[in-house]
Amino acid sequence: MIRVEDQPPADPPRAAVGDGHGLSSTEARQRLALDGPNALPESQPRSALRLLGDVLREPMFLLLVACGAVYLVLGDRNEALMLLGFVFVVMGISFVQQRRTERSLDALRELSSPQALVLRDGVARKIASRELVRGDIVLLAEGDRVPADMALLQSANLSVDESMLTGESVPVSKRVGAADDDQNAGQVFSGTLITQGTARARVTATGERSALGRIGRSLEALGAEDTPIQRETRQIVQRVAVLGLLLAAGLALAWWLTTGDWLRGLLAGLTLAMAVLPEELPVVLTLFLGLGAWRLTREQVLARSIPAVELLGATTVLCVDKTGTLTANRMAVRSIRSEADDYDSVSALPLQDAVHDVLEFAVLASHRRAFDPMESAIGACGQRLLADTEHLHGDWTLVDDYPLSPEMLAMSRVWQSPDRSERMIAAKGAPEAIVDLCHLDTTRHAAIAEQVAAMAGNGLRVLGVARAVFAAQALPGNQHDFDFEFLGLIALEDPVRPDVPQAIAECRAAGIRVVMITGDHPATATSVARQAGLDADGQVMTGTELDALGDTELAARLVDTSIFCRVQPEQKLRLVQALRARGDVVAMTGDGVNDAPALKAAHIGVAMGARGTDVARQAAALVLLNDDFASLVTALRYGRRVFANLRKAFVFVIAVHLPIIGLSILPVLLGWPMLLMPVHILFLQLIIDPACSVVFEAEPLEPQAMTAPPRRPDARLFDAAVLVRGLWQGAGLLVLLVAVYALARSAGQADDAARTLLFTALVLSNLALIHANRAWGPVSWTANGSANHAFRWIALAAVGLLGLVLGVPAVRRVFAFAPPSAVLLLVGVGTALLSLLWFEAVKWWLSRPAAAARWCT
Repeated sequence: MIRVEDQPPADPPRAAVGDGHGLSSTEARQRLALDGPNALPESQPRSALRLLGDVLREPMFLLLVACGAVYLVLGDRNEALMLLGFVFVVMGISFVQQRRTERSLDALRELSSPQALVLRDGVARKIASRELVRGDIVLLAEGDRVPADMALLQSANLSVDESMLTGESVPVSKRVGAADDDQNAGQVFSGTLITQGTARARVTATGERSALGRIGRSLEALGAEDTPIQRETRQIVQRVAVLGLLLAAGLALAWWLTTGDWLRGLLAGLTLAMAVLPEELPVVLTLFLGLGAWRLTREQVLARSIPAVELLGATTVLCVDKTGTLTANRMAVRSIRSEADDYDSVSALPLQDAVHDVLEFAVLASHRRAFDPMESAIGACGQRLLADTEHLHGDWTLVDDYPLSPEMLAMSRVWQSPDRSERMIAAKGAPEAIVDLCHLDTTRHAAIAEQVAAMAGNGLRVLGVARAVFAAQALPGNQHDFDFEFLGLIALEDPVRPDVPQAIAECRAAGIRVVMITGDHPATATSVARQAGLDADGQVMTGTELDALGDTELAARLVDTSIFCRVQPEQKLRLVQALRARGDVVAMTGDGVNDAPALKAAHIGVAMGARGTDVARQAAALVLLNDDFASLVTALRYGRRVFANLRKAFVFVIAVHLPIIGLSILPVLLGWPMLLMPVHILFLQLIIDPACSVVFEAEPLEPQAMTAPPRRPDARLFDAAVLVRGLWQGAGLLVLLVAVYALARSAGQADDAARTLLFTALVLSNLALIHANRAWGPVSWTANGSANHAFRWIALAAVGLLGLVLGVPAVRRVFAFAPPSAVLLLVGVGTALLSLLWFEAVKWWLSRPAAAARWCT
């Protein structure tokens, strides 16, 4: 692949736009202020009025208004005002939660916005595409998405996929200085894809003024698809809501028939509806997934798809690249070898004359402004070892090149020397491809293969180097037609990242298999795999072997093969499909244009943020912003954390609603006065909502979570284990609270005093329930986990509000409470401690294998 940086700079057609050095930062800011950002119109964020409308449509708000109206009819103005005052509290909580989620999503969109390589102040730098302005000079290469409409200044072998604009699937050839009847040939348009070659272009139109912007605002209609967990949660909420409304109507009717007071019956029914409605669940799910994605960005992992966050905890196979993912992607030349001599950079000796030609033509076969790490290393080595010699040719002119292709793993570059009529051709590539180009005999081929195997066995990346002289002016269409002379081998090393072995060991402990897929020589791949901690003693499969296997044979080989080498990007797709067919949940890394199908086919496509192409990033669900394998393992850890904490939150929701529902129904059955009123339910909601959406979301991953096998991909949040755990905890708390209330009444306590005791015990027990469910491993007071500051603040706030309710006479009257005595408070605290013991007993009992098999399946 040729890059425009290799070409001599063109004469600027218009000095005002600064084609040589690009715009200055000052000019760019001025034009950005004048034209606006280079972006299509986005959907407007929710305004305060729209947020108010959303809150007004919430069932909890409607129930509050209905209860307030009943109190007004009954003449209880204080209670009505208290309930209606809580409307503003509910609105405040909703606003804070929604704004927190929106800020997270806004930050994610900002991070995921396309990047452009632009010349500013004479320096090439990457900026967000939305910051491009008219007159900017942009450097384009294969795999880039064109960020604005542009006029070409320089191009080399440039082809563009314009299907999103024209519907034509065949790439279009582009060139500078197009004829009048083909004016579009000298332009590239926003949203199209560079499929081949490179270019330097000047921005002519941005944003709505671009070709893509003129088409319309069709992108605004594209919304995020609901995830499986979101659909499951919606179904649960709908079913429980219908059941709750039926129970509420039945309770209101029963109260009316037994007491004749239909208003009190209506109030009891509305209270039960408030108790049953699990309105926390959608809020919990939205915040968990949104904040989970945001937390990943802090670990240098961009989650472009919320379903990826869901599936991370179920991943069973990681298919990873070697270069830049397992290794540091900082190549350096280690060895240069000709058939007569060899040079090792460790020796620090001068370069021998016998290997000068190898390094000289390796430099010529590389791009002058290289982006590939190997080419950068070769260029740096040439500048260091060939400086002040005749072997560096800065005055040679690049005539043409023959890029790397799947059929020929070698590239050739054609140069013209100022003092020679012939053209010099430099080639480098896979040793076997260079040997093929040179048409070597069997004996020389075997000797070179032996050298390659020895170098690759030490983990070195080995390239062959050749040269040719061509006298004719018309270049052949195939590099095979040159008469190449084999010069030697050049070996480079890329050390394994220091944190990779530990990360792979963590994957193995978690039951996640790591598979390495690389284009390297088998010996190189095996050496790196051994250093990284992969299973290097198993079978190794090459791309050629892969093509020769049928689907059945490939499935059998996948069982014990973890190293795939000499693999072409299109072969990755077949590997992903074969792993999926075995029932694995596959995460796949990739960075090139041809990796996009495999990234899409994987359950979780993972693109490289630093070296990856825009196409790969758009096809992926996750983007590793620092190309680091350890970040991917961190993402897997977060995936397990999100799913585990969601289950804890839902157990808490089930357990906390059960006693509230029971205490709303039992007064009708037992002839007691109302134990819980709407204002009590609202007070509890102030604890329940933050506990679900803040406390459990902030809970760290339990230590044993990364030693357990991955969860099944079809595992449900509301499975038997969650339901049974929540029902046992909630039922025990209900029995305990009813017993405490009955004992208080039998001891001669007035209804208000007994209600005060009941409510105090319920609030403190809810805090105990939160604490117990923060960890499903050891009992809470022996768990060795991190402090959860959110729980501390919510516990202090709940106790403080309870003290306010019990201590302020005006508020106490609204809650229908009696002044609490010291004995009553001690009994309330004792009840909460007993409930904590019950919650821990349930955890212990259900953690036993026999109990889990009986109750949770």
